[in-house]
Amino acid sequence: MSTFDNKHRILILGASGFLGNAIYRELCAYFKTFGTYRVAKKSFEDNRQFFQYNVEEDDVYELLETTKPSIIISCLRGDFHAQVMAHQHIGEYLMRHECKIIFLSSANVFDAYSKYPSYELDKTFSGSIYGHFKIKIENMLLRLPKKKVAIVRLPMVLGAQSPRLKELKQHLEDKTAIEVFPNIIMNVTTDSKVTQQIHYIINRDETGIFHLGSTDLVHHDEYFKDIVNQMAQSNGVIYKQVYTTNEDRYLAVLPKYNKLPKHLQVTSDQVLADLNK
Repeated sequence: MSTFDNKHRILILGASGFLGNAIYRELCAYFKTFGTYRVAKKSFEDNRQFFQYNVEEDDVYELLETTKPSIIISCLRGDFHAQVMAHQHIGEYLMRHECKIIFLSSANVFDAYSKYPSYELDKTFSGSIYGHFKIKIENMLLRLPKKKVAIVRLPMVLGAQSPRLKELKQHLEDKTAIEVFPNIIMNVTTDSKVTQQIHYIINRDETGIFHLGSTDLVHHDEYFKDIVNQMAQSNGVIYKQVYTTNEDRYLAVLPKYNKLPKHLQVTSDQVLADLNK
């Protein structure tokens, strides 16, 4: 008997990236799931559920007409202007079809605020180009009917295959300095937890804004030293302290209104333990 839930056809934009691929692996056993990849690679070319898509050159509309998704999960990377255009076209598609979008956003939509952690309904305000870009797409999507949109704001996402962990390992191998930010207070999560949370959002047909970080906060420098201590002998590790401000600065997204069940919440200690598996 098929385990597929035929209720949904899911298209993951950016399914070859770290997080997009984790989401694909989580969902593909349960739903008819398609993904996109940018750079040709045999494992993707051989998988009939994957389509080559370059956000700067290809029309997303063709892809949508081919796959006919009921849910689009956007984890795209690439040129910011091209991504904005693609999401405009996605918005037009959503209005014409029985379809919704889960957009992966970032804690950076709040990076101009520094005194407090941020909650779902706080006004977005960013001082970075990346944060501005995410806000632009969020605002565009929030003008669509509520039942069509889920915005998932993520803090730093870690995992065994995450770019940050690979970078840390490279620094340790090369004996080069690891940058830490003593004044940044943040929360964290893992790819495996995010994929479970997105699966839950799909199953429950949830919409709105979700903050999917750890329930507690950590200092960047202390946390990264804890990670390094798990990975290697701590003696001989070189740290470069980077002070972006003289005072503590928050870059954390906490839930107040859209809290997920306890078993889908995560603490920074659990993230640390998960990295050690």
